[in-house]
Amino acid sequence: MAKGAGLRLLMLVLLGLSLSACSTTPKVTGPVEPPLRRYEDFVKPGQPNMLNVKDSVEGFNRGSYRFNYYFDEYFYLPVVRGYEFIMPNYLEDRVSDAIDNLGEITNLTNNLFQFKFKSAGITVSRFVINSTIGVGGLWDQAGKMGLKRQTEDFGLTLGHYGTGSGTYLMLPVLGASNVRDTTGLVADLATSNYLGPVAWIDDTTFTYAYSGIYAVDRRHRTPFRYRQTGSPFEYELIRTLYTMKREFDIEQGNETK
Repeated sequence: MAKGAGLRLLMLVLLGLSLSACSTTPKVTGPVEPPLRRYEDFVKPGQPNMLNVKDSVEGFNRGSYRFNYYFDEYFYLPVVRGYEFIMPNYLEDRVSDAIDNLGEITNLTNNLFQFKFKSAGITVSRFVINSTIGVGGLWDQAGKMGLKRQTEDFGLTLGHYGTGSGTYLMLPVLGASNVRDTTGLVADLATSNYLGPVAWIDDTTFTYAYSGIYAVDRRHRTPFRYRQTGSPFEYELIRTLYTMKREFDIEQGNETK
């Protein structure tokens, strides 16, 4: 528990620093460039690198970070803003609930892989309730009954069994990850394709539509915006916070049987 408390404290400190930086950052109008300074270049000899994370392919990762910045700014977010303009908040929530319901298959498989049978049972109950009473998952009726979503992914499953994170990765479009979580992502995608909604409705048009709506909804629900951290070392900040968050999630999952 002491390790978990220390991790939570460090996360709060880093988040506080990033938020305080945001409050002092002047507003910028017109085209802006992503913050590309290297934190390591400002660490004096003999001082500890507080943002040190294994990053064996940093050149690729920084290029991917730069690509993601522009992709997000000039394509992804405009699409999301168009979606938010067209869709009333109430309908946005219905789409999100439906996508969460369809995504319960990966929660179920990963809870089973970790022998969390209680969580697996809750997941099955949630899917049945939301698919029926919740009209195909458009409403999270199970949540209103106190059945909370038991979120798991294969990256967390690998971490549960002691698999190391491997080097940090900044994936194009998808964002922060590492070798373990990228492997988990591939496994979860395969599970979704062979056991999830794409397999239930074997139709190319549906597959493309579902994938597009999923991508827009995911970004719609992700509050992070590039450059709004206010940190000149945003790359390192994202890398550190992501790594700490995943370690914390694994630790919390191991404590929950």
